[in-house]
Amino acid sequence: MSKRKTLTEAEFKTRSRRSFLTGVAGIAAGYGGWRYIQGDEVVDRIPGVLHSGHERNGKIWQALFDGDRLAKTYDPSRAESLRVNGSKGLTNEINLDEWTMDIIGRSGSTIGTHEIADVHALPFTEMTVEHKCVEGWSTIVTWGGTAFSNLAAMYAAEAEAPIVDLATPDNGYYVSLDRDSMMHPQTLLAWELNGEPLTQRHGAPLRLVTPLKYGIKQIKRIGTISFSNERGPDYWNQRGYDWYSGL
Repeated sequence: MSKRKTLTEAEFKTRSRRSFLTGVAGIAAGYGGWRYIQGDEVVDRIPGVLHSGHERNGKIWQALFDGDRLAKTYDPSRAESLRVNGSKGLTNEINLDEWTMDIIGRSGSTIGTHEIADVHALPFTEMTVEHKCVEGWSTIVTWGGTAFSNLAAMYAAEAEAPIVDLATPDNGYYVSLDRDSMMHPQTLLAWELNGEPLTQRHGAPLRLVTPLKYGIKQIKRIGTISFSNERGPDYWNQRGYDWYSGL
């Protein structure tokens, strides 16, 4: 068995001095990097270098996107209650019987208006998936509704647009999503949660759900759907979050 080498006092001081200087250099580099980031031009409320990182990350996610890949599904018996999280665009209750949803074409003009009965008439599907929040929590829930692609098929030419923007009736909340994610079979216009009609706090009469995105993209109480050639405003992206928000 080898003997453990005992450091001389001079060797110990040399190593301690090196460790101290290395630590100081690391702290200085970190501080300098942070000051650089803080001094960078602000884009969408965050330093430009971080914004560029978000954009690169989104491009990677899009490049890796596989429209045939399905998110994991679960037995409906595992569904749990979903906490209410986020009330932007839901400040006041609405008369659900009077709700309508406008469809906006790439020209900016309204090309269709629907009542909830129109959406209910489309093919119904259910899926039990994990709803994930950027705050770090997740819940397995069962959603019921129709694939967004079923509605998009009614506007086939316009639905070729690369971007789909959605907003609440009062424009208090709004999201912008890529067409590939919206046309995925697990992206639904939902009106049921765990076998029951949506409550207004969960987005009645109609909300977007998809296991491909974090909850910040899954807008409640849809008032308008717009097909666009360019990204529209996105509530949390304007506040420093990743636009793509992929899972």
